[in-house]
Amino acid sequence: MTAAPQDAQAPPVTVVLTWLYVPGDRPEVVAKALCCGADVVLVDLEDAVSPGRKDYALRATAELLSDAAPGPVPVHVRVNALDGPRAETEIRTLAGLPGLAGLRLPKVQGPADVLRALDWATTPPPAAPVPYAPGASTRRTARRTLVGPLPTGPTTTGRTTATLAPAPPGRPSPSGPARAPALHALLESALGVEHAFAIATAHPAVRGIALGEADLAAELRLRDETGLTWARGRTVNAAHAAGLAPPPQSVYRDIRDLEGLARSCAQGRALGFLGRAAIHPRQLPVIESAHLPGPEEIEAAEEIVRAAATDAGALALPDGRFVDAAVVAGARQVLALAGRRR
Repeated sequence: MTAAPQDAQAPPVTVVLTWLYVPGDRPEVVAKALCCGADVVLVDLEDAVSPGRKDYALRATAELLSDAAPGPVPVHVRVNALDGPRAETEIRTLAGLPGLAGLRLPKVQGPADVLRALDWATTPPPAAPVPYAPGASTRRTARRTLVGPLPTGPTTTGRTTATLAPAPPGRPSPSGPARAPALHALLESALGVEHAFAIATAHPAVRGIALGEADLAAELRLRDETGLTWARGRTVNAAHAAGLAPPPQSVYRDIRDLEGLARSCAQGRALGFLGRAAIHPRQLPVIESAHLPGPEEIEAAEEIVRAAATDAGALALPDGRFVDAAVVAGARQVLALAGRRR
C-alpha cells in the first residue's frame, strides 16, 4: 500500500506534554480531570472499564462530547480493541460528535487497522435491506442510508431512484465524505512495532503513534524494561520519519513513586520521547517538569539562536561547539518548550 502524504493544510499542532487517562464510566471523575491541568484528557473505554459497564461508559462519553466545548482542554477517547465486538459501534457513535478532539486506537497491528477505523468514522453504517412489498413499483423512491461519498440530492442508479435520508443524530451527513477525526495509534504488539512507520503514514488522519509497553512486554515475556529499548527507539524514529510529533511515553503505573517517575521521564526524554500519558493527576507536574528544558539548556539554546541571527551559515561558538542549521532548529524547539514554564 502506498503511504498517503501528511496533510500539508493541517493546522500546526500545539505541543502536548501530558495526557491523562480517565475511566469513561466515571463522568464525575472525567469532569474533574478536565480542570486538573492535563494538556489532553483521555477518556478510556477499554482497560479502565469493566465489561458490564462498557455500554454505560459509551453513553456517558457520547453525552459529554455532544457539547462542542466539553472542557478547557481537548478530549480524546480510547476505544476498545479494533478486532473486538465494540470498536465499530464506539467509533461510529463518537466520530461525528462536536466535542471529540481525537480517537486513540489500541493494539494497532498494521495500516489496515487504521483504515478500517477510519472507514467506521467517516461512512454511515450499511443500510438495512428494503422489505419487498408486493405490487410496489420498482421505480419508487426508497428512503435509505447509502454507504460512501455521494452527491447531494436524489441519485439515479439503473431503475431505482434513491433519496438520501437525514443523518442520524451525532453522525455526519451522508451527502459527502465525513471529516476524519484525528487518530492516534497505540503499538502494543511485536507486529505493531514492526509496522510502526507504515501505521504512522497509513493516512493523513494519523496524528500520532505511541507505544503500549505493558501489553508489549507481556507478549515478549520481558523480565526487565531494558528489553523495550529497541521498540522505544523504533517508535520514536518512525514518528519522526513520518513527520509526526515525537511520541509520548507509556504510563508509569506506580502513582506513589514520583521520584521513579521523574527518573523514567528523564530517560524517556533522552531517548527522544516528548511528554507522557498519566493515570493520576499527581503525576502531571512531574511529567511536565521532566520534559521541559532546564535553565542551562535554555541558556545554551539562546546563545545558539543569537549566534545564528548574525551568521546564517555554519559557525563555531566561543566554547568550540559547532553549530549548523539542524542545531539551530533544535535550539528553537528548546526555547518554544521553555515558554511553557510557569
